[in-house]
Amino acid sequence: MKNTTLALLAGAALSLAGCQGNSTKTETAATTGTPAAALLTPGPWRGELAAQGQKIPFLFEVKTEAGQPVVYLINKGLNGEERLRCPEISAAGDSVTIKLHVFDAALVVRADGAGKLKGTWVKYDAKGPYRVPLVASAGAQPLFADDDSGEKKFIVRVSGGQKDITLKVLFKDEKGNSYRAVGILDYTGKNYTGTFLTSTGDYRYLAGNIVGREDGSHIFLSTFDGSHAFLFDAKDASHGNGAFSDIKGDFYSGKSGHETWTATLDPKAKLPDADTLTYLRKGESRLNFKFPSIAQGSISPTDAKYRGKVVVVQVLGSWCPNCMDETAYLAPWYDKNKQRGVEIIGLGYERMPEYDRAAARLRKLKERYHIGYDLAVAGVSNKDSVAKSMPQLAKFLGFPTTVFIDKKGAVRKIHTGFSGPGTGKYYAEETAAFNQEVDKLLKE
Repeated sequence: MKNTTLALLAGAALSLAGCQGNSTKTETAATTGTPAAALLTPGPWRGELAAQGQKIPFLFEVKTEAGQPVVYLINKGLNGEERLRCPEISAAGDSVTIKLHVFDAALVVRADGAGKLKGTWVKYDAKGPYRVPLVASAGAQPLFADDDSGEKKFIVRVSGGQKDITLKVLFKDEKGNSYRAVGILDYTGKNYTGTFLTSTGDYRYLAGNIVGREDGSHIFLSTFDGSHAFLFDAKDASHGNGAFSDIKGDFYSGKSGHETWTATLDPKAKLPDADTLTYLRKGESRLNFKFPSIAQGSISPTDAKYRGKVVVVQVLGSWCPNCMDETAYLAPWYDKNKQRGVEIIGLGYERMPEYDRAAARLRKLKERYHIGYDLAVAGVSNKDSVAKSMPQLAKFLGFPTTVFIDKKGAVRKIHTGFSGPGTGKYYAEETAAFNQEVDKLLKE
């Protein structure tokens, strides 16, 4: 294939961009000694979720810690490798339940032959039944296996490598609604890492490779963090003209989400200013809320604890992977900076309306990330709930959203979304801007 076509395929790829069990009584691996350990043999594994007629692959590793199996979900991206630790594993009968990190979801599996598993990915906090079939097999394997059967199927190998390929992307759902994104990609040989950035967050760690199909070469990227399973399929539809003029693909999200996308190579592609998308209503200058703490009592920015200090309000959900990324940054940052006169308030909007259940999810997030700042249950996980509970805000777009409040209690900036570590240089820019804003407010 001509070099221009290879370059086009490389660009096309870029445009692709823990949990609670059932109420049934379970028997822990620690008490049985063998069920979980027998199924989950130590070493690398490859899983495959079956959704929408597609196979969404993911990698994980089983390790033995304190005599018990622990699962690590592995996602590779622009900033290296993410390993999400899943230590909560229980057995009942012939099945093993692996709770997925901080999310209200699990893998429920049983043996399907030597070194093989079959079962279901279950999301317990979904609005309706959410079960996706899966299979898994032990051993080191590529994320996407080459389908090389048949003479017409082939694999394109790109020599050398390239970093920071940037694309201007347009996603469109099945109702015709569209939104713009920026795609970024690195590739070496036929292997790719990358992500998409949107106005409300990013698609986190994406990895994949070129795979030959009967209709030509495709670039596949996927990720699975326990809460979301994404598959991006990129196809060179420009007939090798090298102009990046006709890149098309499909984006599959979990059980039923599907969008198409088109993209063009654009090193200057960027999104709207994240500091301008959400703002205060005319005549408002402060946030006025009072929500129940996950500990005891209530939390309000007018409490004595926050007076005279810079306050950062984090609007989040324990179900939200981008919020997880922001929390992973804010928790250690707070420990290092709280003595400077700055506080953080986390407002959790959860998928269940009951306080006890919502508080339990936020406590799990607090425990996992060693959060030292205050958390409150603020509402349910939709934009209308945020608008109703904090009517001072106009045009709330998504989770997470971060509000900066000065020492006098006035809102100074509202930032929509968070570019996490899977975005490479954009993560460095995100955290630098956060520190710059706090430093400015502390100096006043």
